[in-house]
Parts: sequence; structure tokens; C-alpha cells
Amino acid sequence: MKTIVGAAALLISATLIPSAANAAGCIKGSIVGGVAGHMVGHGKAGAAAGCVIGHHKANEAKKSNQDPSQTSK
Repeated sequence: MKTIVGAAALLISATLIPSAANAAGCIKGSIVGGVAGHMVGHGKAGAAAGCVIGHHKANEAKKSNQDPSQTSK
């Protein structure tokens, strides 16, 4: 029950964050990680790890979808 309330609070607070915040992948990852962590008794640690992993994977996907002719300086 705590995980569901926490996930709901996270989703509500995410809608209040200004668009300048770059949380790509973090919310989805933290929900999945929190649920998985809750199953083994480490919900908060799972949510934190899920956020980090989700954000990392979103950045990788963003980089792989960029046009290869554009190079960063």
C-alpha cells in the first residue's frame, strides 16, 4: 500500500515540476524499480536505482536517435 501511495505522490509531483527539469526515464524507472524492490523488501532503494537506470537508458536512446550527420563540438 505504501508503494502505491508513493508512486501516486511521485506522479502528482512530476506534473508540478517545471518543464525545464529533465527527468526523462526517471519516473517510469522509479515506479518499476520501486515495485520490484518492494517485492524483496527494498522499495526505496529499488525506486532510486530505477530512476538512475531509467534516466541513463533514456539518454542512450536520445543519443542513438540523433542524426549521425550532426556532430557535437
